[in-house]
Amino acid sequence: MSTLLLKNGRIVTDGKSTYGDVLIKDGIIQTVGGIIDSPADEVIDCTDRIIMPGIIDDQVHFREPGLTHKANIGSESRAALVGGTTTFMEMPNTKPPAITQERLQDKYDVAAETSYANYSFFMGASNDNLEEVLKTDKANVCGVKIFMGSSTGNMLVDNERALEGLFGQVDMLIATHCEDESTIRGNMQQFVDKYGDDLIPAHHPLIRNVEGCLLSSQQAISLAKRHDTRLHILHISTAEETALFRNDIPLSQKRITSEACVHHLTFTADDYATLGNQIKCNPAIKAPSHKEAIWTALLDDRIDIIATDHAPHTWEEKSQPYAKAPSGLPLVQHSLYMMLQHVEEGRLSLERMVEKMCHTPAICFDIHKRGYLREGYFGDIVIVDTKSQHTVEKSTILYKCGWSPLEGRTFNHLVTHTILNGAVAYDQSKGIVKQGLGQRITFDRD
Repeated sequence: MSTLLLKNGRIVTDGKSTYGDVLIKDGIIQTVGGIIDSPADEVIDCTDRIIMPGIIDDQVHFREPGLTHKANIGSESRAALVGGTTTFMEMPNTKPPAITQERLQDKYDVAAETSYANYSFFMGASNDNLEEVLKTDKANVCGVKIFMGSSTGNMLVDNERALEGLFGQVDMLIATHCEDESTIRGNMQQFVDKYGDDLIPAHHPLIRNVEGCLLSSQQAISLAKRHDTRLHILHISTAEETALFRNDIPLSQKRITSEACVHHLTFTADDYATLGNQIKCNPAIKAPSHKEAIWTALLDDRIDIIATDHAPHTWEEKSQPYAKAPSGLPLVQHSLYMMLQHVEEGRLSLERMVEKMCHTPAICFDIHKRGYLREGYFGDIVIVDTKSQHTVEKSTILYKCGWSPLEGRTFNHLVTHTILNGAVAYDQSKGIVKQGLGQRITFDRD
C-alpha cells in the first residue's frame, strides 16, 4: 500500500478550519485532523499552507474534438491541475458535437489517455436527438446539456416540442445555457443598424441583455417545474435572474439549482474599456450592479456553485473586430487564485469558498466520494502556500491559447501541490506534472 502524509496544515472542509495532519492510503483518505505519527511513504510539510479539497469545475470547454487549435483535453486539464482543479465536467459543443452516445464515448476514450485530472462529459441535446439522450447512463455521466441560447457551436435547442420532450423524459440532471435567441437577434439587428462596422465590446451586454437572460431562465424553470425535472442553470449573469432561485431548503433537496462563474464575480462592464474582447463571453459580463447582486445571491445560497465556463480561443481570433471575435475566455488555471483574492478582500470566508467550489458541486451532481476531506473519500487535495506571491505572465500560462485576461495580476497565494486520487500529480517545487492519474468520476443516483 502507498501512503501519503500531510503535516501541520490548515485543513479546510465541512465549513470549518482546523490545524493538523491528513493521512491517505492507496488513494483514499484515512484520517483527517489531529497529530498523525504513522509512518508514510511520502510526507509533505504543510506549515503556513492550506489543505483543501480539489476544485470541482462543473463547466469547462476543452475544445476536443474538432477545435484543437484552441485547446485540447490534455492541455487544458494540465492547466486545471496546476491551478488546483482536480475534477472537470466538459461541455458537448465540439466539432462534431457530442450528441450521440458514440461521440460521447469518444471523448471519454480521449480523456482516459490524455487527461491530467478527473473528468466527466455532458451529453449534448439537439432539436432531434431525444432518443440518443435517453440512452445516457446517469451513474456515469454528469448530465445533459441544453443550449437554450446559441453560443460557440451550433447546438441551439429552440423547438418547443423538443424542449418538452427533454424536460419531460430525461431522468437525470439537465444543465442549461439560458439566453433567449430571438431577443438577442433583435438586439443585434438594432445595433448593427445603428453602428454598422463600429460595434465595440462595450455593446456586448446591451445586445446579450438582461431581458434575454431572464426570459430564457424563466422558460427553463417553468419547464422544470411542470415536469419535476432536475435543472441546473449555468453562469447566472443578471440581478433579475437571482430572484428565481430558492434558499429556504438545503441544496440536497433542491430540484432547481444555479451557478455563478468567476468572471461574473470579478469583472464588470466597466472592464470592456481595457480588456475588450478578452472578456467577451456568453452570457455577457454586465454592469456593476449585476455583479453585486450575484455576490449577494451566492452568499445567501440562492446561487449554489462557483465555476469557470473556461472557454479558450486563440489570440488571433480574439483580436478580430467585436462582431467577428468569438465569445469565451480561459480561466481554469487561475479560478482558485481569483477566489482566494476575493477571500483576502473580505468578500467571503475561506470556508465558504471551499463550500462553493468543492462541496456544493459534489452535492449538486451527486458525485461519488469527492469534494470533501473526509475519511473514505478519494484523495483529491490541493495544498496552497499562503505566503508566496506570483504574477500571471505568458511564460506561466499553460492554456494552449497562451493568453489570459489576468496577465500582469499578482496573487498572494501559490498552489504548491495537487494530489489526485491519493498521488502527487503536481509538485510546484519540482516542476512535476504527472499525467494518467485522473479517473472518470461516478455519481450516486437512483
